[in-house]
Amino acid sequence: MAEVKAPDDGEGVQIDMISAQRMEGLTSMEKIRMILDGVRDGNIVILEEGLTPDEESRLIEVTMTEISPDEFNGIEIESYPQSGDDDGSFLGRLMGKESTPKKLTVIGPADQIETLHKDETLISALVSRN
Repeated sequence: MAEVKAPDDGEGVQIDMISAQRMEGLTSMEKIRMILDGVRDGNIVILEEGLTPDEESRLIEVTMTEISPDEFNGIEIESYPQSGDDDGSFLGRLMGKESTPKKLTVIGPADQIETLHKDETLISALVSRN
């Protein structure tokens, strides 16, 4: 699939909405690289179906290694919580139950996105253009 680039006129923020279908065939590192490449370009990335807890931890680890004061300030990440019937507990994992990914996830440059409000049905964020 070809990548669409927004004009670089400084007049807005590009939002990449990535379907679960597009993420489905990717390895964890391919997902992380796609997300970080988009965020490093100053885009807001919205995942229809979030990352697994392990993938989210790995995303944070990789982000920490790439932070540079002059180039990349890191990420801001917010997800809807998992549904109540999902058993993502330690005991659930021990018994072999798969933890399903979180719902909709929003990821953006730490210096451009600020979470204003989050609950189980709403993520409200302020996005600025640097």
